Amino acid sequence: MPPNRSSPVATHARPGPLPSPSPSQAGRPVPELDPALVGAWQAGGGELVDLFAQAQERLGGVAAVRLGPRPTVLVTAPRAVQHVLALRPERYVKRSHRARLLIGDGVLAATGEAWQRQRRLLQSQFTGRGMRRYEQRIAEAARTAAARWAAYARTGEVFDVGDEMRRFALDTIWRSLTGHPLDPGTEAELAAVPAVVAALPSLPADGADARGAVAAELARIDAVASRAMAAAREGEAGPDGPGLLHVLIEASDTRPEYTDRLIRDELVTLLVAGHETTATTLTWLHLLLDRHPQAREQALAAGPAGSAERRQAVQALVHETLRFYPSAWILPRCAAQDDVLAGYRVEAGTDVLVCPYLTHRDPGVWEDPGRFDPGRFTTPGRRPADPGSYLPFGIGPRACLGLQFALRESTALLEHLLPAHTPRFHSTPDGAVYTITVRPDGPTPATLDGR
Repeated sequence: MPPNRSSPVATHARPGPLPSPSPSQAGRPVPELDPALVGAWQAGGGELVDLFAQAQERLGGVAAVRLGPRPTVLVTAPRAVQHVLALRPERYVKRSHRARLLIGDGVLAATGEAWQRQRRLLQSQFTGRGMRRYEQRIAEAARTAAARWAAYARTGEVFDVGDEMRRFALDTIWRSLTGHPLDPGTEAELAAVPAVVAALPSLPADGADARGAVAAELARIDAVASRAMAAAREGEAGPDGPGLLHVLIEASDTRPEYTDRLIRDELVTLLVAGHETTATTLTWLHLLLDRHPQAREQALAAGPAGSAERRQAVQALVHETLRFYPSAWILPRCAAQDDVLAGYRVEAGTDVLVCPYLTHRDPGVWEDPGRFDPGRFTTPGRRPADPGSYLPFGIGPRACLGLQFALRESTALLEHLLPAHTPRFHSTPDGAVYTITVRPDGPTPATLDGR
C-alpha cells in the first residue's frame, strides 16, 4: 500500500456521531461505499485517507469499503469507536501489528495472555510512582536539547527541526531505558529505527522478503540492543541509576517467558513507541505554530515560567497538535465474533479500522475542526465529552502506555524552547505521509530567532 499524502491542515466535511439505534434497527448491514468510487480511487492512484474520508462523508461513522475480497469496516463515530476499543475489546482484537518484523513480540504486537503479562509489567513504569523516576532524565534531555538550540541561535546555523525533535525524543527514551545519555555512536546506529518504520508500507508482502529488504537496518538495531542488554546484565547503571531495561532483565529471573529475544523486542518496541511518535508530534507542533504564531504568544501569556497555568497552556498546544495528527492515524482490529455495532451487523472475521484522524476532524464532533485552537483543551465545555471523540493514543485496555510520558517530555522541552526561540522555516512540507504515524512529507530546515 503506497504512502498517503494530503494537506497538513486539510479537513473534510462529514456527519456527526451516529444516533443510538432503536431495537428495530439492530443488525442492519453496514452501508458499503459504491465499488465504482473505490475503483476510480484505485485507478487514480488515490490516497487511502481520502477514500476513507469519502466513505465517512457519504455513509456516516460506520461504513464498509471493499478493498479486497471482503469489505473492511471503517469506524469514526465516537460511540462506535468506544464500543470497539473500550467496551468490547474482546470482540475486536489485534491480529498482527504492521511493525512486527521490527518489534517482534513486544507489547504492541503481543496478543492474549502474553500481552496481558507484558502490559502488567510495563504499566507500573508509566504511572504514578513509576513516572517519577524518569522526571530527572526527561529534564536532562530537555536541557541538552535547549543548549543545542541556544548554540544554533548564536551561530545562525541551519538545522532540521524534525531531526532535532527525533534527537531529543531518542535521548529521552534512551536515558529512561538505560540510565545513560544518548552518545553519538548509538544515535547514528539507531537511525535505522525510523528508516525501517518509513520503509514498512512499501516492503514486500512476503515476510522473508520484507525482512531481507531491511536486513542491514535490523542488524544494526539488534547490535545496539545486544550491547545495552549486556551492559545492564553486568550491573552497569547510568548516572541516574538503572533504567527500564534493568526492569525487563530482572523479570527474566522469575519469568521464563522473558528470554533475550523478548527483552530485545520490548526494548525496540519502547524505542519505536517512545521516540518516533513524540518526535513527529513536536515537529508538527512547530509547523503549526509557524502558521499560527498567536497560539505561542497565548501559551506564554497564560502564566509565568514554571506556573501551573503556563504548563496547562503548553500541554494544550500538544493536545491540539495531536488532534490534527494523532500518534496512530488508524487502529486496525479484527472482529473475533459476530457483533452489532451502532445498529449494524459485523460478522466474525471482518477487518475493522478505527480512524482517530477522521474522528478528530469531524465537524459533527468538533466545532470548526480545521482551525488550530488549543483553547479547546483549556476552556471547560469546549472539548467533546464522548470518550471516543479524542483518542490520539487510543482508548480502552490497549491504549498507549506512554501517554503521560509523552506529554511530560513534550511539555518539558517546550517550556525551554518556546520562551527563548522562534524557528524561521526556510521551507515547509507540502503535506503529510500516512504510515504508522502521520509525518510531514519533507524536511523542515530552519534558523532561530531569539525572543
